[in-house]
Amino acid sequence: MEEKLRQEPSDLIKIVLFGPESTGKTTLAQQLAAHYKTHWVPEYAREYLQKKWDACQKTCEPQDLLPIAVGQIQLENKLGQTAHELLICDTDLLETKVYSEAYYVGHCDPILEKYALQNTYDLYLLTNIDIPWEADDLRDKPNERQKMFAYFKEALEKYHKNFITLSGDKQTRFRKAVEQIDKLRRMNMDLTKQDMEQLASKGIPKEKVLHQIETFKAGIPFVNLEKAAVVGRGISKFTEQEQQDLIEHFELNREHVSLLKFIPASGAASRMFKAMFNFMDAYDPSTETLQAYCERTGDSAVQQFVAGLQNLPFYQQIMERIGGQFKTEGEKAHMFVTEMLTEAGLNYGFFPKGLLPFHNYANGAATPFEEHLKEAALYAKSGGDAKLHFTISEQHDAMFKAEAQRTVPKIGESTHTNFHISYSNQKPSTDTIAVNMDNSPFKNNDGTLLFRPGGHGALIENLNDQDADIIFIKNIDNVVVDDNLPAVANSKKMLAGLLLKVQAKAFEYATKLESASITENEVNVVKSFLENELNASFSTDFDGLNHNDRISQLQNLLNRPIRVCGMVKNEGEPGGGPFYIRNSQDKVSLQIIESAQIDMENAEQQSILKNSTHFNPVDLVCAVRNHKGEKYNLLEFVDSKQGFITEKTKEGKSLKALELPGLWNGAMAFWNTIFVEVPLVTFNPVKTVNDLLKKSHQP
Repeated sequence: MEEKLRQEPSDLIKIVLFGPESTGKTTLAQQLAAHYKTHWVPEYAREYLQKKWDACQKTCEPQDLLPIAVGQIQLENKLGQTAHELLICDTDLLETKVYSEAYYVGHCDPILEKYALQNTYDLYLLTNIDIPWEADDLRDKPNERQKMFAYFKEALEKYHKNFITLSGDKQTRFRKAVEQIDKLRRMNMDLTKQDMEQLASKGIPKEKVLHQIETFKAGIPFVNLEKAAVVGRGISKFTEQEQQDLIEHFELNREHVSLLKFIPASGAASRMFKAMFNFMDAYDPSTETLQAYCERTGDSAVQQFVAGLQNLPFYQQIMERIGGQFKTEGEKAHMFVTEMLTEAGLNYGFFPKGLLPFHNYANGAATPFEEHLKEAALYAKSGGDAKLHFTISEQHDAMFKAEAQRTVPKIGESTHTNFHISYSNQKPSTDTIAVNMDNSPFKNNDGTLLFRPGGHGALIENLNDQDADIIFIKNIDNVVVDDNLPAVANSKKMLAGLLLKVQAKAFEYATKLESASITENEVNVVKSFLENELNASFSTDFDGLNHNDRISQLQNLLNRPIRVCGMVKNEGEPGGGPFYIRNSQDKVSLQIIESAQIDMENAEQQSILKNSTHFNPVDLVCAVRNHKGEKYNLLEFVDSKQGFITEKTKEGKSLKALELPGLWNGAMAFWNTIFVEVPLVTFNPVKTVNDLLKKSHQP
């Protein structure tokens, strides 16, 4: 069956007419095929269902969907063999998936869904409902056109499809469609055979690149802050007794679930030492004193570094290496920094941050890698086993594995834990194309396309590959000394206990919603749970929907991954925070938002930002399975409109780069979200080397 749903490889530009029934798709498909002198692929479902109607006066039933999908793809593959440059498709499997979910209470056959998402097209033409309804034997929802159109549009947005909306009369729609298709044709000509081979080698579909280029052209709008989340409104705060109850709930259930600690660890230490690299290059101890340099430059970072030198975890190691070769404080500081950073010395400036000495104990210095093992033994262990997954840069693979050989046996013995360590690298297929300032693809001097890493948002794919009931997420540089481990562990257990309680309710209600006997009162109970405990937002017309449509909306909101996010009181640290935002569909949701996503020139938005009280420390506990034990496809819950466009330079030329929606920002935008206040002790990131001098990093 699966082979019958697979697209044949093709160099054709494939266009899909997409939208509710009676919106002019077939007419436009015929017009476009005639204009471009190519084939159009009819909607196989009409032929199939018309025969069924003529035979027994029955419309589509669930068992019809797979045969319809098979017939559609076979027709597409056949006509694609003789089409010229373009293939116009009156529909695709994604449209079949939308109808399946709309008509059959959110259900779609897994095989159909797989190929609906896997098969690729270059452009979707979403047909609006602003033309008159034309009845026939098969059309049956004339009064639900607006709702159906919303379903189709949401599907294109959810799965990051390259699409435009066509409105107006036939001539207007045709003209706009031709304009967009001609743009695609020009772009297709711009992508050479070498470019296409490069895309194939990276596993990046052409459709994805074209979508990214359209994103550059359209720009990414700022988010629309509705209000800040605060304690009592978006952020929960528990009493000591409530926290203890949640911890106990986790302890009672931890042996019955699989646990994983997921640690983004690909960050290099170069940024951490930026000020020290500048000092090493700018200061010459033979020409001026250290004090004179600091007074001349106002370099407070160097002053702080030198004043706290003896408290650095690698102080003794470096002093032993440089011996008494210095005569002045300036020479000492410069030699120390040079030994610390350069390849001839310890080369810390080119280490992964996770393998630097962070804490100095009586028995030696500990790296963040080692500190995460200690933490995992306290709250991410089930049945004596603790699983940790580190996302690392490929060039650091050997270094991390060597550190594991050094530390895992030691920490395993002291904590009575069997550690299972795994690693992954950011996938080349998540790299994003760079463009010139006119939005054309940027080419390197050797003629290849320039791709750039997509940022930590690319790691949603790595997270999606993990298999566990409960996943703890914490950055590599946010670790604590041993004295603070119990407080951190209890905070994590508290969050996990809350997650398990909420998830149990969600599973109970998800099962109820599948029952044919569910009552209106039970529907209202589920709605209250979603609103009050999972912070879900409902459409304004929910109360006016019929019973089945209300159930369908409840299922759509309930059957999502859940994240419980710790939030600390804001003490001036830069970065993201918890807010309610309103999207383009006028829906309000609870999100973690970075300052770069906010329009700082908008006084109202600035005011909301200033009224925020809490900060995102990247302290997440996640549940990624549904009530049947099936893993969610996390890529379906990403909001592509929460990425970033930045300006860079390469080989002396200006360019625009695209950063994917952040892992805990837009990449989790459509998760069910709970924010909880956690102690400040849980937040100890090391962004610069001077952060190691803080009291929280001194054993």
